[in-house]
This record gives sequence, structure tokens and C-alpha cells, in this order.
Amino acid sequence: QVQLVESGGRLVQVGDSLRLSCTASGRTSSIYAMGWFRQAPGKEREFVEATLWTRSSTFSTSSMEGRFAISRDNAKNMVYLQIDRLKPEDTAIYYCAAITSPKKVTDISSYDTWGQGTQVTVSS
Repeated sequence: QVQLVESGGRLVQVGDSLRLSCTASGRTSSIYAMGWFRQAPGKEREFVEATLWTRSSTFSTSSMEGRFAISRDNAKNMVYLQIDRLKPEDTAIYYCAAITSPKKVTDISSYDTWGQGTQVTVSS
């Protein structure tokens, strides 16, 4: 069993940068990939970026505008999400999630373990 805890969300201003953290515990050896998602009020949960756990491969979409960067530190069982040039539309709850078997990392249905989320609010 894997447990995930996010941290780092806070109130920021337009143009600021922020780094979110996710700490994994438990049976971390079972992790295949880690991903970040976000959910804004009234919207569906959205894929942001993901990384394979044992390889450096990362996955993202053009909708993120290149302002997001995922990284990992396996020794610390942590993944991070760097967000630059924050915009009001980035306001959302950001979730860390894990895949414990080989599946498509861009599909939300692939993820079987989720953190509680951390709130990011961008004020203009």
C-alpha cells in the first residue's frame, strides 16, 4: 500500500512561481509512475504532468504551456511540481497520484492511489 501527501499550496500572485511537493510512503517499491492533476471549481480533474518512477521519462500536454515541470527524488520518495508564471486560471486543488502497475500515465483511470490535494490560489 502506498500513501501520498501533498504540500506547498498557498495564496500567490500572478506571475509568481511555486513548487509543490508530494511525499510517498508505504510500499513505494510498487510505484510505476507518479503524476500531478488539478481540479478547478466547476471543472473536471485535469492531467498536468507525470513521470515514470524508475526512469527519467516525463509526460505532459501542450495545454500546460510549458510552465510546469515535474521532478522526482527517489531516495526521498518525493515528487515535485514546479509552476512558473502563475495565472489566475491555475487556481485549483492540485493532487499527487500514483500508478502501481504499468498503465497509460496520461489517463486518470490508471491511477489507483491519491493524495488529499493542496490548494493553490492565484490572486490578480
